[in-house]
Amino acid sequence: MKLEWIIKVIIFILLSIALTSPITVDKSDPLNRHGKDIVLAIDASGSMNASGFDEENLLSNGSRVSRFELAKMIATDFIEGRVSDNVGVVLYGDFAFIASPITYEKNIIVEMLRYLSQGMAGQNTAIGEAIAMSVRAFKHSHAKTKIIILLTDGAHNSGQISPKDALKLAQEQKIKIYTIAMGPKGEADAHLLEKIAQESEGKFFSATSAKELQEVYDEIDKLESSKIKSKEYLQKDFHYQLLLLLACGFLLFLLYREIRR
Repeated sequence: MKLEWIIKVIIFILLSIALTSPITVDKSDPLNRHGKDIVLAIDASGSMNASGFDEENLLSNGSRVSRFELAKMIATDFIEGRVSDNVGVVLYGDFAFIASPITYEKNIIVEMLRYLSQGMAGQNTAIGEAIAMSVRAFKHSHAKTKIIILLTDGAHNSGQISPKDALKLAQEQKIKIYTIAMGPKGEADAHLLEKIAQESEGKFFSATSAKELQEVYDEIDKLESSKIKSKEYLQKDFHYQLLLLLACGFLLFLLYREIRR
């Protein structure tokens, strides 16, 4: 009888605790991270379809990779390494469009990149449109640090918005622009890209090989970070189910003992 009395007390205690619905709260926020908002503006013009960027443009099967595909591969590595940042992608050619809005969901961006192809936005190079559309991508951004990383292997020759006017839009929003001239020297308009970077308090880079392009992204990777403001996120784990299960177990044990008598 003493054992049954103890078990009944335990059952009562377990049910009482279960009624209070004990939980474990993980107060974390995957969006409120120490980071920045970054938009990658990637050139998808006709010249980006060229292969032979350098001897490193080779896949394991020996086939050559276009500049565009190489840019996507290195951008993918960069995105996957942005642990604390939100990232978006803008694709441009004759015009520009937001291929992926700024988000923390890196796997979604990487998956989207796979479906982007050279020529989707036309064959020319609208750098002004690329900057303007990138600025538009920051519409709902609350990050203190906003960065555009603009990559191209050509010169501005298309679009209704001039690089000068687009640069003003970026300056008004205090957005830094880091420009990358991809390919042999002289192909991209280094003077324009350097001017855009300088006047937006960014930095200009030149990459004549796959290795140098990777090093450019590695350097950008070390940029300052800031606090991103967004909604708080609470993860709650409820434990009453376990308590109820234990109580039921003890109750079944008592019933079993009663039947055996």
